[in-house]
Amino acid sequence: MTEIVKQVFIHIIRAISLLFAVSVISFTLVSASPVDPVQQYIMGIGPVSEEQRIEIEAYWGIDKPPAERYFNWLSALLHGNFGTSLLYRRPVIEIISERFQNSLALMMCAWLLSGIIGFSLGCIMGMNRDKWADKVISKLCYLLSSVPTFWLGLVFLMIFAVILGWFPVGFSTPIGMRSSEVTLWQRLHHLVLPAFTLSLMSFSNIALHTRQKMIDVMNSEYVLFARARGESRWTLFCRHALRNTVLPAITLQFASFAELFGGSVLAENVFSYPGLGSAVSAAGLNSDVPLLLGITLFSTLFVCVGNMIANLLYGVVDPKMREVDR
Repeated sequence: MTEIVKQVFIHIIRAISLLFAVSVISFTLVSASPVDPVQQYIMGIGPVSEEQRIEIEAYWGIDKPPAERYFNWLSALLHGNFGTSLLYRRPVIEIISERFQNSLALMMCAWLLSGIIGFSLGCIMGMNRDKWADKVISKLCYLLSSVPTFWLGLVFLMIFAVILGWFPVGFSTPIGMRSSEVTLWQRLHHLVLPAFTLSLMSFSNIALHTRQKMIDVMNSEYVLFARARGESRWTLFCRHALRNTVLPAITLQFASFAELFGGSVLAENVFSYPGLGSAVSAAGLNSDVPLLLGITLFSTLFVCVGNMIANLLYGVVDPKMREVDR
């Protein structure tokens, strides 16, 4: 228990350091970019005089040096104030909280699907090396890993939503219905296509890595010895191969959080899904700096949590990894 607490503390320190570095880099890039948040704000309220514009800049502190503006922004963050979105005219933390629920449902469904599909196909390929199943699935993995997410999403949208009409064209709920009136089945019905699209873009790495690890295990000396003792193919898989391929698969699965979040930006825009991905795209296109910086920090925290869980599971699945971490 003490070792787990120690590991959690170390990961928290690393996450804080990474968040600080990301905040500095993000703020620097936004400050150096041609993005003008004052102009975006003015577009929403109508024409203003030059004196009013100067007053707005002074009120927001934009007329101050970049270093002072950064520390003022960082101080507000530490007090839980992420600012107000220029696009939605609401606190950034409210938008992130609202949109994250939709994105979390999408990413978790895609994450589970990619892990189950990728690990299963990887085991099949590894146990049937150089056979027709291995060749067909390998080519499919290479093909899907090279196909852009938005292109695959458009194909699925055209086939399953437009031509066949099996799924809705977009959004997370039916149009014209209140959120309280939407059933769980309706939400899942709108979630199927974007989640399946996102899962297909991330399972290839897990499948190909699991295949190679399975081949290495099946060619190891202890498996060859077990095979010489007369153990069946199924017993070899369950007792030896499966245990030694689960750990690398868990690592890749949790490390894919960053890839899933990046893919969700494209998938949510293709399917008009109201999540963090579509919000960060809208923030970038509309110069909504507070929302853009808030989502950047939140996505970094999300990836850090995923990596921390993966490292903690390492010690649970394989206690020898605790010695390595020390």
